[in-house]
Amino acid sequence: MLQPTYPYYLANQPESPNHDLEVRDKYSGQLAARVAVANPDAIERAIAAAAAAAEPMRELAAYERRDVLTHCVRRFEERREELAHALCVEAGKPIKDSRGEVARLIDTFRTAAEESVRILGEVLPLDISPRARNYSGMWKRVPIGPCSFISPFNFPLNLAAHKIAPALAVGCPFVLKPSSRTPIGALLIGEVLAETELPAGAFSILPCPRDGADLFTTDDRLKLLSFSGSPDVGWDLKARAGRKKVILELGGNAACIIDEDADLDDAVERIIIGTFYQSGQSCISVQRILVHEAVYDGFKTRLVEAAKRLKVGNPHDEDTFIGPVIDEKAASRIVDWIQSAVSKGAKVLCGGGREGLMVQPTLLENVPRDEPVSCQEVFGPVAVLSRFSDFEAALAETNDSEYGLQAGVFTRDIYKAHRAWNVLDVGGVMIGDVPSWRVDHMPYGGVKASGLGREGLRFSMEEMTEIRLMVLRQP
Repeated sequence: MLQPTYPYYLANQPESPNHDLEVRDKYSGQLAARVAVANPDAIERAIAAAAAAAEPMRELAAYERRDVLTHCVRRFEERREELAHALCVEAGKPIKDSRGEVARLIDTFRTAAEESVRILGEVLPLDISPRARNYSGMWKRVPIGPCSFISPFNFPLNLAAHKIAPALAVGCPFVLKPSSRTPIGALLIGEVLAETELPAGAFSILPCPRDGADLFTTDDRLKLLSFSGSPDVGWDLKARAGRKKVILELGGNAACIIDEDADLDDAVERIIIGTFYQSGQSCISVQRILVHEAVYDGFKTRLVEAAKRLKVGNPHDEDTFIGPVIDEKAASRIVDWIQSAVSKGAKVLCGGGREGLMVQPTLLENVPRDEPVSCQEVFGPVAVLSRFSDFEAALAETNDSEYGLQAGVFTRDIYKAHRAWNVLDVGGVMIGDVPSWRVDHMPYGGVKASGLGREGLRFSMEEMTEIRLMVLRQP
């Protein structure tokens, strides 16, 4: 179902100056397609086109922006299986999960279409003192201007959509650099966008080497940079971004608390998904599992048994739950971290090894908290179990991380739920579920090393607009 070659999109148009980027099936290793790669000259042309498109995009009526997004929804629905197959091939994501990501892509664009016609302002009374008696004010939101987007490999469709859809909803032209490891999904979005009547220069989607993408960060014609990826790269980009606004969605080290009153069967069912979905390659994957000592042994037994039942294998098979990780370097690092923990006294409850890119679903206990598998982001199918006896101590341990993206708490105590919401230093607290739960219109993002700003359609649209005030004096 994949084409042998794919162009990039520069100022709304497909271009194929080369097909230098090889995309391989992550499971078989076989060549799946070749993709055009942008050089610095192409990136410069794309940024210039976006700058020229700023005013035409700003002038689009709300219904015109909505109609573009609605066209995308219809075309994505028609091409569901093609999009899912491409994702399964280039990312190694199991086919059922690939279909799930396509469904989220459609949700993201549909919600953006709905939000595009309700970008609201406010009448602002100014007569708070005698000097302002004859003044009134009102404000509205206007597009920030040309935007720069850099999206990651793990959700090549939906994380690109979380940048593209809100930009179109508010009328911002953009240039997007997809991950070189998974570029096809973003290019298929570009193929659909090229069917619309967006102003020339409204979008460019340009696979390129990391060192060739400096203009995505430093060019002052770009008014906003939105990056999803690793913390080291993200904070470096922010340091070099100049005057532009920066949104960062970075790494995590998500903890999940299982209190003594939790439904253990329910918690196990959710944590299996939260830990091992997409081979743990999610920044909100469950990595630290804190279990009350009164239920620890029973929970551990259930969780290990469930993990051992997971099918690891070909992501094209309908019943596969765990496919390959993204590359050999990642697989090797994950297992090295497991072995490091074991050398410091950790016990492997299940898994621990790998075959090529296939890392076994792994659970560990007795892991020192300063081991990388506990305190850094594993980004693999691995989680660490530990006991607690005091809920406040569990909250403190959850906060004992340089990251702060999302956390999960399984408790039936409403007071503990509110306490967790008030105390946990994270962007989102999931009560009765895993930290890896997300609906695409909710505010999503982190604190500390996990990033800046929020995604989620309405919240991204706020980030991509500026407030413009008008004051009216009545003589």
